Amino acid sequence: MTLRETRPAILCAALWCACIGAFAQQVPDREYHAPIAAAEYAAGQGPVICVDEAHANFHTLGERFWAFGELLRKDGFQVRPSTRVFDATSLGDCRVLVISNAQPNADEWDEYPYPTPSAFTDAEITAVRSWVENGGSLLLIADHMPLAGAARNLAAAFQVEFVDGFALRSPESGTPDIFSTQDRTLRDHVISRGRNTREAVTSVRTFTGQAFRAPGAEPLLVFPTGYAQLTPRKAWKFTADTPRAPIEGWLQAAVKPVGKGRAAFFGEAAMFSAQLAGPDRKPMGMNAPRAERNFQLVLNTVHWLAGTL
Repeated sequence: MTLRETRPAILCAALWCACIGAFAQQVPDREYHAPIAAAEYAAGQGPVICVDEAHANFHTLGERFWAFGELLRKDGFQVRPSTRVFDATSLGDCRVLVISNAQPNADEWDEYPYPTPSAFTDAEITAVRSWVENGGSLLLIADHMPLAGAARNLAAAFQVEFVDGFALRSPESGTPDIFSTQDRTLRDHVISRGRNTREAVTSVRTFTGQAFRAPGAEPLLVFPTGYAQLTPRKAWKFTADTPRAPIEGWLQAAVKPVGKGRAAFFGEAAMFSAQLAGPDRKPMGMNAPRAERNFQLVLNTVHWLAGTL
């Protein structure tokens, strides 16, 4: 989930975002430390994880994605920002490319045209697709509108349909969004099982985001009945006429092999972070109540992408 300081929401009284304020600021929770029992690699000896920071990303390693980087470094990965456009050279040293909430530019969301422009050029999309087919691994994370729209063309290159909207309970409520193995909204997969009971994940929490479709992919997070996708023309600008459609069976996470490589797609980004939101500094992400196992799902996903799971 993402919020902007200038993002009023007509329906905010009914949404989770109301709990932290429509004008909330999200900052990294630098006191959060995931309880990793044993690192996968010796410090700094693991595969290279490149985190995109070349596309006006809402999440960067120094700020909102700080906890993500620290989690992987604690596990022994080499985590680096990727600050150049995507091509064979810039991707060459990466084992896993992580793209979280890329944006077309740094403009306020109200200034974006509709539909949301792509954050990536056609040449970049071709380069990423080719790199994955030849053995690279992609973790593409795109939150609710306009972030889903900004990543839509890149997702489509992998036959994944991102929808530029908001996945919300219908009717809206402040109830946390929990995906669990018990009700099969968190599907049985090597990523949820891990390699042993210590790595197993039976429940994770997400924070709004989008719902998408990915025919032929392996589902991880699947929406149950009682959710709808709202598709306004401007982010957080909901009216009585805003289109909404049920999304039972749609996805918030899925993975798939692509040629010699692998790709994972997530429609919500805060679950990969640990942030403090709003004047009350409410935890959002891996540090939030009922998100205690989110960190392990993040690790398992990256382990799968890196080929160790």
